[in-house]
Amino acid sequence: MKGEKTKERKSVIATGTMLLFFIMLYLTLRTGTGTFAIDDIAYRIAVTMACIVVVLAGTVVNIKGRYDLGKNWANHIKIYGGHTLITTGMYRVVRHPLYASLIWIAFAASIAYQNWLGVLLTATVFTPMMSYRARQEEELLSERFKEYKEYMKRTPRFFPSVTRAWRRA
Repeated sequence: MKGEKTKERKSVIATGTMLLFFIMLYLTLRTGTGTFAIDDIAYRIAVTMACIVVVLAGTVVNIKGRYDLGKNWANHIKIYGGHTLITTGMYRVVRHPLYASLIWIAFAASIAYQNWLGVLLTATVFTPMMSYRARQEEELLSERFKEYKEYMKRTPRFFPSVTRAWRRA
């Protein structure tokens, strides 16, 4: 696709607004606003350990997703002249592994800290923010790559398909 111009879409959802959300989430968790108690110690340990696994998995998915994306990564919604469609690696599991991993981390951290307000903020503020940005990217990618619509049908946006993984096994 040589000779094609770079297409860019400005979005209110960018690194700065994501950072603001995570500062807000950090302050919510740090101050304990919205904390609930899990009294059963064994259950609390199990939940915390599961959340740690999700945070670590989210971190790996984010780093690997950035690596898989390579030179196609941009801070803003941007399709470069030499842009290629990535559907392998983490992009085989979910269409937006960078956003997905941040959502997973925010939910897991909120649950690990036993904080219903963090869960609520992630569900009602951060996840819709990421959905909005993902839709904007998908519009540009669909314009640029005719195969993107088919990719969208077979690859979930943020959460891997358990049934798809089960069928592969």
